[in-house]
Amino acid sequence: MIITKQKELQEILKFLEGQNKIFIVGCGECSTTCKTGGEDDVKKVKDALEKTGKAVTGYSIPTAPCVAAKVKLELSKHRKEMEAADGILVMACGLGIQSVKENLRTDKPVHVGCDTLFMGAIDGKGEFYEKCSACGDCVLELTGMICPITRCPKGLLNGPCGGQDKGKCEVDKNMDCAWILIYNELKKQNKLHLLKEIQKPKDYAKMTKPRQRVA
Repeated sequence: MIITKQKELQEILKFLEGQNKIFIVGCGECSTTCKTGGEDDVKKVKDALEKTGKAVTGYSIPTAPCVAAKVKLELSKHRKEMEAADGILVMACGLGIQSVKENLRTDKPVHVGCDTLFMGAIDGKGEFYEKCSACGDCVLELTGMICPITRCPKGLLNGPCGGQDKGKCEVDKNMDCAWILIYNELKKQNKLHLLKEIQKPKDYAKMTKPRQRVA
C-alpha cells in the first residue's frame, strides 16, 4: 500500500490560485485506507474549499486511479462536471496523480492534494509502517521475511552493526534492530546458517529510475 498524507489547505489554495471552480478526484484504494482521499476525506476538502469561496463542480473516487482503464472509465462519467471546472485537484498518491493527468482527456490543470510518503503495511491499530523499498532484488528469503534494506536505517545486507545495543538501533533507541529481529526469526526457522552467507553489495542498477515491467 502507498501511504499518503493530505497537504495543508493553505498549500493547496496556493496551487489553486486564480482557479475558482474545482473538480476533485480521490482514490478508492490506498488513499481511502489512509483517510486522505476517500469519499469522506474528499467531502471534507470540498467543504473547506467552499468556505474559502471556491466552487466545487463535483468529485469522483476511482477504484484505482493508478490503473489507466479504471480511471478513464470513472472520469468519463463526470465529463460535464470536469469541463465546468477551472482545475482538477487529485487526492491520491503521486502515481494516481500522474495517472489522472495522463488519462484526463482535457487540458485542465491538475493539482496535488497529497504528499506520498512510502510503501507501507498497516498493523492492527491502523498505524502505517514502511517495510519495503521496492529495490528490485528481494532478499526476504534469506532474512526471515524481514527487509534489512528498509528496516535497517543503514540498509545493511550483513548485520548487525556494532551500534546495536540490547536489541535496539543506535539511530533510534526505541526501534528494534532489524538484524536482531532477523537473527531471532531465522533461529525459530532453524535457518541460522543463512547468516554465514556473506551477501554481496547491493546491485543498485536494478533501482535505476524510471523502472518498468513489460508484460
